[in-house]
Amino acid sequence: MSSEATASSEAAASGRPELLLVHGAWHGSWCWEKVQVSLAARGWGARTVDLPSAVPEGSSGRLPGVSDDARVVREAIDGVGGPVVVVAHSYGGVPVTQATAGAANVAHIVYLTAFQLDTGESAFSFLGVPHADPDSVEGTYPAPENGSDALYGDLPQAAREEALARLVPQSARSFTEPVTQAGWHTLPSTYIVCDDDRSLSPSHQKRMAERAGTVRHLPGGHSPFLAAPEELAELLAEIAATPR
Repeated sequence: MSSEATASSEAAASGRPELLLVHGAWHGSWCWEKVQVSLAARGWGARTVDLPSAVPEGSSGRLPGVSDDARVVREAIDGVGGPVVVVAHSYGGVPVTQATAGAANVAHIVYLTAFQLDTGESAFSFLGVPHADPDSVEGTYPAPENGSDALYGDLPQAAREEALARLVPQSARSFTEPVTQAGWHTLPSTYIVCDDDRSLSPSHQKRMAERAGTVRHLPGGHSPFLAAPEELAELLAEIAATPR
């Protein structure tokens, strides 16, 4: 049995919630591997999902959006046989906001430099980016050309290149489709502001953090799961262990 699976079993036996880690645009579940190891070492179980809006190269036409991603997240939530703390990174906050509404076993939502949107908002509308009706949006957005600095500015060059090589296109519809329900209205939430983020600016983060019950801060950039996995795991464990 892997250390992560062992931690999940131990967490369930102890009554601790399990963590569900949801990645952002262009990424996959791979980005959480170091955090999962660090959480397991602390006795916390964590599972991940792969969002369908992160699509293979060459994808075209009407591709998965927020509703598709939210369905996958909700299936993962429902698959946890006890309380779960849902952790969303960046774009992942959009489907998590949608998926957690009405989920009886969600103990807490953590937005890690993530989109804590309200009903009727999309990622683009929050940022003030003009866009078409999501029902007519097709195609993908490639990973940002400035991704090395914007996403991974505090990583060594070799680690930046390794991460960049694993990124895939992101469905354009995922950025334009609005949420229709917001779990954070009825569930406890914490917003983690990454103070030196060059992708989702701290000013945008702070606007959304006003919607959360608690606000925490991490130094560093947009991807602490790679740049500071130990520090992030420690903070997530602290948040998950705090009685609500």
